[in-house]
Amino acid sequence: MRICLGLMLCLLATLGHALEVGERLAPWTLLDQYEQPYSLDDGLQLLLVARSMDGAKLLKAALEGRPKGYLEARHGVFVADISRMPSLVSSLFAVPAMRDYNYRVLLDRESRVASRYPGSESGVLWLRLDHGKLIESKEFSDAAALRAALESIAP
Repeated sequence: MRICLGLMLCLLATLGHALEVGERLAPWTLLDQYEQPYSLDDGLQLLLVARSMDGAKLLKAALEGRPKGYLEARHGVFVADISRMPSLVSSLFAVPAMRDYNYRVLLDRESRVASRYPGSESGVLWLRLDHGKLIESKEFSDAAALRAALESIAP
C-alpha cells in the first residue's frame, strides 16, 4: 500500500511540474488556421497562449488595427487551445473565421501544447523566450495592457 501511495505521489509531482525561468521549452509542432505547420524553434521570442475563447478575444482586441505581420515582426506566435470546441463548430465556423485575422493562429486541437504552460482559463499567457529558454512569464486579462506590452517589444 505504501509503495502504491509513493508511486502515485511521484506521478502527481511530475504532472504538476510548472515551467520555470531558465528552462528550455520542449519542442512541438502545430498547424495554423491555413493548415500550415509551425514548429517551436530557437528564433521564437514571444509565445502567447489562450486556453479559451475569452483569451483569444483578448488577444484579438489587443491586435486590433495592427498591420499584418505585427506579431511575426516581434518574433511572436499565438497558440489557441481549441480542444473544448466541438470539431464541427471549429471546422465549419471558427477556423474559417480565423482566416480573416491579420495574424497567425496556431491551433492546439488536442490541448497538447497549451496544457504544458500553466495559466488561467480566461487570460493570455505571455512567455518571453531566449533561444528556446523561458526568461519571463506573465498573464494578461486586459487588452490595453497586453497591447502596451506588445508595443514595448521592438520589431
